[in-house]
Amino acid sequence: MYKIRIYCLLFFGMAIIPNVIVAQNEPNNDVVTMDDGFEDLFYEAIQHRSIENYDKAIIALEKGIAIQPENPVIYFELGKNYLAQKKYKEAYDNFEKVTKMDPKNRWAWVGMYDVCYDTHDFNQAIVIVEKLIPFKEDYKEDLTSLYMKTQQFDKALDLINELNTKFGKSDKRELYKADILKEAKYQSSEKFNLLDQIKKFPKDESNYIALIYLYSQSNQEEKALEIARKLEKEIPTSDWAQVSLFKFYLNNSDGDNAVKAMNIVFPSKKIDSKIKHRMLNEFLLFTKNNPKYEPDLDKALVYFENDKEIRVAKEIGKFYYSKSNWAQAIKYFEMHLLDKEDDVETQLLVMQAYTEKQQFDVLAKKADNLTQLFPTQPQFYYYAGLANNQLKNFKRAISILDSGIDFVVDDAALEINFIIQLGEAYSGLGDVSKKEKYFKKANELIQKQKK
Repeated sequence: MYKIRIYCLLFFGMAIIPNVIVAQNEPNNDVVTMDDGFEDLFYEAIQHRSIENYDKAIIALEKGIAIQPENPVIYFELGKNYLAQKKYKEAYDNFEKVTKMDPKNRWAWVGMYDVCYDTHDFNQAIVIVEKLIPFKEDYKEDLTSLYMKTQQFDKALDLINELNTKFGKSDKRELYKADILKEAKYQSSEKFNLLDQIKKFPKDESNYIALIYLYSQSNQEEKALEIARKLEKEIPTSDWAQVSLFKFYLNNSDGDNAVKAMNIVFPSKKIDSKIKHRMLNEFLLFTKNNPKYEPDLDKALVYFENDKEIRVAKEIGKFYYSKSNWAQAIKYFEMHLLDKEDDVETQLLVMQAYTEKQQFDVLAKKADNLTQLFPTQPQFYYYAGLANNQLKNFKRAISILDSGIDFVVDDAALEINFIIQLGEAYSGLGDVSKKEKYFKKANELIQKQKK
């Protein structure tokens, strides 16, 4: 809610006047000049309220009513005391009496608004705020929030657009608008509003962006493209225009222009990193079917080198890995590992990719180095043993596998693989007895796994 609370010093204590920005002073309570005992009672009440002795303040004020029953100031004071006690009906009734005696008394309307707000009677609060707007237009912000509270989204949207045009956009109003526009039925009127705003303010980039988003959400791609091109024409330096055009270029297999758009967006500080990642993923899919753009993909990675949220080279490597494109997977995994050598997950993925590519000489060397860096990580011993077996370095394979199997804990599949490789190594050495021993043991473990 827009509600603003302020505090104003009054006589002996603090008179709390909630809800609004002060543009006029609360009515002075020194209007009493008759020497009929009223003044003493009134100031006694003020003094009691200043020390939060509300019951005694109310008693003094009720005595004052008997002397001057037509004086609105005393009802205003009663309202404040009852409000402080959270006796909302009594507070509202007294503030309302003031407005009937003096409809231009802003602070009495404020008191009624306080009561409605504190009791969550937002529909009645709307009625009161409409009375306050002639005093100060800032209350339209309150009205916007009240429309949202009461789910009068059509009225809220109209008012938001009015305030945006008159005073400029605010974060709160934009959040309200985003919530409203989640419902498709409100999007049509907002599209017309944005088109009108673009005509009036052709250099305001935000209206183009919002309209492109709405068109895209409703699958009106051609209209979104039309607005993106209009944005590019009106604001040639707009990075956001390139975000939208990028997708259209890809859809039309226009890789050259897609690359140009991508290279404008990626270095831009205006564009959120999530949008950049989405673009990179889309370009990655495009590159899979258009490999001539792979060099452009490599160049794009430079923009993500310091991205701590997503390790882009690793993610691209995983993409190619899932497609069994081992060469490309290795390329990007190794790129990632240049400065992330301790990433065990990626090291294991690249080991398997080398295995699939049957590059056993590279695998043997790399896995052996990793057993030195990670001496208790059994998978690296396994890959080193497998590679040496394939290279017919059987004694070396046995030595490595024997060392690594001791680190296998609660991983039956890996244990089976170790034993099979030991069987292969002894088979390569011609030791039939040990070969049979290890293959038999592996088979027993496999059968046990099936149960």
